[in-house]
Amino acid sequence: MSGIWIVIVSYNGMQWLSECLESTRPYSVIIVDNNSTDGTQEYIKETHPEIILLEQKKNLGFGKANNIGISWALKQGADYVFLLNQDAYLQPITLKRLIRVHENNPNFGILSPIHLNGAGTLLDENFSKYYVSYDSNPRFYADYILNNNRKEIYEVPFINAAAWLISKQCLETVGGFDPMFYHYGEDENFCQRVHFFNFKVGVVTDVFFHHDRENRDKMKIKRGSDKYFENFEKIIKVRYGNINEKIDEKLKQEIRSKKIEYIKSFIKLNFTEAKYYNKKYLMLLKTSPILKMSRKFNKEPGLKYLDIGGKNL
Repeated sequence: MSGIWIVIVSYNGMQWLSECLESTRPYSVIIVDNNSTDGTQEYIKETHPEIILLEQKKNLGFGKANNIGISWALKQGADYVFLLNQDAYLQPITLKRLIRVHENNPNFGILSPIHLNGAGTLLDENFSKYYVSYDSNPRFYADYILNNNRKEIYEVPFINAAAWLISKQCLETVGGFDPMFYHYGEDENFCQRVHFFNFKVGVVTDVFFHHDRENRDKMKIKRGSDKYFENFEKIIKVRYGNINEKIDEKLKQEIRSKKIEYIKSFIKLNFTEAKYYNKKYLMLLKTSPILKMSRKFNKEPGLKYLDIGGKNL
């Protein structure tokens, strides 16, 4: 079988780690730990000494930590890197099947199995709601329900990075995750760049993995809160970092609109709304040069954001 390394980013994930790591046998595994405080590092060292554990001194976020693991895997000569969430579990044939499918379809940069819930009894909610929705691929559900000939791969614009098989050729062309993202949004941006370089993203229909996340509380984000603006920053970076689209005028228009809303609110003495729109306006101004640099850099092929023994950019 082609050389493959599994890369897992861990952060205080002890509740999932045992089942996750057991599901990765017999493959080579790299764990990049984001400074966990729940005994994750000690558990890995004691129970899985064969795993490469790369301990970080602080939480680097999802993308930067994965870049470290991907770089390590490529240095070992990996033909494929498989990104697996710490709260996810593989089925025994999943990786072997994904690689076989990719060998027959090398134009796909990313392949992912069907996403199930933790128990494996239902589709993962986000998978069914967003990633294989009618807008993403109108054939997916239709072929299942109407008993049409089911395709081996269904092409989608995006699927989250909980279980990605990425080819070496794709990584050498697209690079790693853009470090302007801390947590969330980096996988959407990566898929945009995959498409820019004429690779495809696909779901393989006869293999599965379990994503054990449905029992977590869903936090309601209050308008104007710190979390709200973190999410707003992610949205503008995903939207305007998309190198498949021309965004200069759209970004200028959004900056102008937020400035106008700020002024209107201030004139009306609605200082709460004025503060809200001013914060959005300033965030757009601050992010605009970052987006410009990111877009220019990401349009160039190469091992961007990865450290491969002198080949890093």
